[in-house]
Amino acid sequence: MRPALAVVVASHERSLRLRWLLNALEEQDLDRTRWEVVVCFDDAGEETARLLATHPLARAGVLRALRLPAGTGSAARQRNAGWRAARAPVVAFTDDDCRPPAGWVAGALAAAGEQPGAIVQGATRPDPAEAHLVAAPHARTQHIEPPVPWAQTCNIVYPRALLEATGGFDETLSAGEDTELALRARGAFGAAYAGAPEVLTYHCVEAGGLLAKLRSIPRWAGLAGVAKAHAGVRRHLVLGVFWRRSHALLALAALGLVPGLPPARGRPPAQRALLACALALPYALEAAPRYGSGPRARIRGILELPGRVLVDAAEIAALVRGSIRHRTVML
Repeated sequence: MRPALAVVVASHERSLRLRWLLNALEEQDLDRTRWEVVVCFDDAGEETARLLATHPLARAGVLRALRLPAGTGSAARQRNAGWRAARAPVVAFTDDDCRPPAGWVAGALAAAGEQPGAIVQGATRPDPAEAHLVAAPHARTQHIEPPVPWAQTCNIVYPRALLEATGGFDETLSAGEDTELALRARGAFGAAYAGAPEVLTYHCVEAGGLLAKLRSIPRWAGLAGVAKAHAGVRRHLVLGVFWRRSHALLALAALGLVPGLPPARGRPPAQRALLACALALPYALEAAPRYGSGPRARIRGILELPGRVLVDAAEIAALVRGSIRHRTVML
């Protein structure tokens, strides 16, 4: 019997998170004859392969695994391999660091049926089991109230026919391949884009620290390629150029630090110092984390501000490299 919906997952070296995702899928309340799971992974070790071979969903015939050579499977390539191997006419993408509630598969299938032919984005919120980590410095998670312009693949549903028509994700992009696919499907193929907030999943909260955050940044250079290919992206950028509001404010703050640039040019040192403080204040108010109104909370936010500056500066540098490569401007 052909399943009605396929859950497609790209996975890379996160076997424990993947196990939690599969366990959550095992608890779905939709009849298992109506859906399937395809996981594409490229881990170097054997832990993920053993998990996928022995998990109860595999023994039940619901789960299939695709393995790419170690380190060769970008998220775009893995997702393409996954949906092409799926049998269902509706494809729900999620990530290996998500954990959906029991009604997620049924909700995704129902939402796709209510919007035939459309891309449907569900809601994503930080995992309640890890909510205490949200306040950690440089914590990473997702909070999405759909539909948002970026069409993130942690919780989104595509008709298989639309994936076939578009050719799927652009495997040349290091980031933003999910946004690019949705924009291409909507612009060139006239696909509708709808939100389904009732189709909820939970995203993990990772508190990896500053170094882990900095190591993850170079891939964002690929976003400039998305902006080059789809001019409509600029409607969602600050001043049509800046990816984040904090990037624009950091650029403003930098103007006060360079004596040869206006508005600092020709001013005496004392005035330049005051001007630099005034231009940096909006960035500090935007970027400094807020942990409360007490003295200790405020001090913690101030102490973490230099790390936020490093992250924003590294993101801007990555986007500059991407802008040069793609001959466009995105910061």
